[in-house]
Amino acid sequence: MANDADMSGWTDLLHSSSKLIEQAAPSAQFPPLQRNLDQLEALSKKLKAKTLRAEAPSQSIAATRLLAREGLNAEQLARDLKSFELKTTFEDVFPAEATTVEEYLQQVHEMTMLSAVQEAQKDNLRSFNDYMMSVLEEDWQKEKRDFLQSLSRISTLPRTDIRDSNSGVSRQGQIVPMTSRSGVSSAPSSLEPALLANKPVIEKKAAAYAEVVKSLNAARKNGSPFKPAAAFRNAYESLKLDLSGAKSVSMLKIWHLIMTLMGEDPTVKWSSSRRMSLVMGARRHLEWGHEKYVMDMIHSHPAQAALGGAVGNLQKIRAFLRMRLRDYGVLDFDATDVRRQPPIDTTWQQIYFCLRTGYYDDALGVARTSRLSQQFTPLLAEWIATGGMVSAETAAAASEECEKILRMVDRVGRPSYDKKKLLLHAIISGSRKLVDRLLRELPTIFNTIEDFLWFMLSAVRDSSGGSSPSVVLNGGTSPVYSLEDLQAYLNKFEPSYYTKNGKDPLVYPYVLLLSIQLLPAVVHLSKDMGDDGYSIDSVHISIVLADYGVLSEGSVSGQKLGVMDVFAETSSIIRQYGAAYLRHGDLLMALEYYAQAAAALGGGQLSWIGTGNTDQQRQRTLMLKQLLTEILLCDGGIYLLLGSRGIGEEGQLGRFLTDGKTRQQFLIEAARQCQDAGLYDKSIEIEKRIGAFSAALDTINKCLSEAICALSRGRLDGESTITGHIHSGNEILETFKYYPDISPQERANVMEQQTVLRQLEAILAIHRLAKSGAHLDALREIAKVPFLPLDPRAADFITDVFKNLSPHVEACVPCLLKDAFNCLDNVTDTDGSIRALRTKITNFLANNLNRNWPRELYEKASRSSF
Repeated sequence: MANDADMSGWTDLLHSSSKLIEQAAPSAQFPPLQRNLDQLEALSKKLKAKTLRAEAPSQSIAATRLLAREGLNAEQLARDLKSFELKTTFEDVFPAEATTVEEYLQQVHEMTMLSAVQEAQKDNLRSFNDYMMSVLEEDWQKEKRDFLQSLSRISTLPRTDIRDSNSGVSRQGQIVPMTSRSGVSSAPSSLEPALLANKPVIEKKAAAYAEVVKSLNAARKNGSPFKPAAAFRNAYESLKLDLSGAKSVSMLKIWHLIMTLMGEDPTVKWSSSRRMSLVMGARRHLEWGHEKYVMDMIHSHPAQAALGGAVGNLQKIRAFLRMRLRDYGVLDFDATDVRRQPPIDTTWQQIYFCLRTGYYDDALGVARTSRLSQQFTPLLAEWIATGGMVSAETAAAASEECEKILRMVDRVGRPSYDKKKLLLHAIISGSRKLVDRLLRELPTIFNTIEDFLWFMLSAVRDSSGGSSPSVVLNGGTSPVYSLEDLQAYLNKFEPSYYTKNGKDPLVYPYVLLLSIQLLPAVVHLSKDMGDDGYSIDSVHISIVLADYGVLSEGSVSGQKLGVMDVFAETSSIIRQYGAAYLRHGDLLMALEYYAQAAAALGGGQLSWIGTGNTDQQRQRTLMLKQLLTEILLCDGGIYLLLGSRGIGEEGQLGRFLTDGKTRQQFLIEAARQCQDAGLYDKSIEIEKRIGAFSAALDTINKCLSEAICALSRGRLDGESTITGHIHSGNEILETFKYYPDISPQERANVMEQQTVLRQLEAILAIHRLAKSGAHLDALREIAKVPFLPLDPRAADFITDVFKNLSPHVEACVPCLLKDAFNCLDNVTDTDGSIRALRTKITNFLANNLNRNWPRELYEKASRSSF
């Protein structure tokens, strides 16, 4: 029935539409359209879809309105949501059969491991990229630094001063700007900040330190007191290079440490043992640093510190404890009514921090007034009075108390103990066993490396001059903690451990100096090639250490160096630095550092006054002479060391070699070395200064002889050289006439050398005549030569004419004979005299065939025609 009704409905609709088509008249505005049922159905569906999109639900409209109110574009969000990225995630998706706890845990374990592996891969990739970027950055910085340093070296080439060569002054340059040379000061006073501001750090340090070195040498020479570590520290501080405070250890801090190590700090009490004095100096430096830290904390937190108007040392420590123990409630020294609430007892905290800050008297006062530390008071008093070298009984009592405290910790139910009490008793005991146990069981008890080193240095005891690793007390039951034990423990770690892979480069040498490893600290700093110029600091630190003669005290555990080896290595560091000035032409500063290098080898300050070890004094004298000779051989060295006249009374040589005979002998050796090195001009000048006129004339005759031979062989520059030698010889002879105190032997030697000079002048005159074409005149002069039997009118007799002839003249005889044959070949014999002279020369040549004369000479004689 329903189907019939539907069919009738569709039939009626078709009949009605057909009737409408028939009745519809065609319109010019709307042309007729014919659509079948399929087309009509498709168009209707399309129209319906448009209607549905336009009719948005009320929820969508409300959401769009809300987003618009917040300033968001709904259409933009819809477009963005059309594109998204699928990423792998790990969720707790379990198979259907994973229904037990074990399977769940296994699934969680796998998911966790997989996530960890993925995260590790990401971290490794990120770390690798960061490392490669850092390497590239370091390479770039190095290239830039090298380039800038090369430019700096070009701009700081030594400036030369051209002076009168006759006065003995030659060129002299400078490696760094020179300042005032007069007076003894502890810091460079004439350095202008405006000039220093535009210079590299290395030049600033070099200039400032150089002034201190000059002042140090002057003070040691005059025997006046001088504190080199304080002077170097003041010089460095004046440069204002450590203003940033980015690094935990600065060079200024290291200089303060050197001051306290050398005892220049008046608060340091020196022990009978030099090694323990160094330990006490290092400990005092750490106490100074902690005192500064305490005051900084108080000033940073004045409300918590509640210091008020009190200025005593104990009040400062209590103010510091108020901040440090602020979470523990009311402290005992602040409690007003102890019946209400038991206050925190800070007896051991006060004693410990008083000692840590260097307030020894206040620590002892706290110990005496507290009932908890009555038994500890005599132990502390002895430790303070003896500088840590307590008796065996005191050390045993402190060790026993430490053992008791540690046994109490092992018991169940015991209250917690005060760690500061344990540390204090361990310090007084000085027991290596207890120290090692504390380091093993309480590795985090110290907050900083300074706290750790202060505790270790406080526990250190002297060990029989450093020859054994420990000293046994109480019949072998209590080995003490020695400096070698501390050094061995610190040396277990690489330098990068202390410097944080180079981020804080001065921490490692700082630790070495605190543990009295002096030479390793200097060597480590000397290897630095960065822009901060730590290698320059190392040179001047070694100067201070060598001046006080403490380098041999800082032997490294497991590396025992001889005393002379330590001094020689330090001297080498200073000498190499001084040689840089020498290469740049600054002879005066090179001399200052060379003096320190020699003093370092001789034992430091004692070598200046001659009270050092005999062997060290000998080593110092030898090195000083060697270094002075090195300067003497440089251009301008003679004028610097000897002055305008004399043998050093007016020059720098008199500062170091005060005895006249010593200077005389030194200059004789220097002249000999100059001759060996071919520096004849310097040799002649030195020999003139010391009054060795015969030796100077001998040197001149030797040079003149060689120049005549070279001129005979056709050398073009021989003429000017010969003129200079003859002038020098005549000048020496003129000076000789008025020189006082000439011995008869020296006078005879000078006369002999004068004869040689005149003979060489005669040979030279003959050569000049022959060369100018005056052959006949040259032959006449040859016949007149008194030292050779060439006069044709004289009788022939066989004699060894070379027996009394100078070697310098003998070397010129072949040249003379060569000129004679050349003149004979160019002169006509009119009266037989030329023939007679030729015969005389030929016979002379035949009688001396054993001489090693040129073959050319014999060939000329054989070709001569009679």
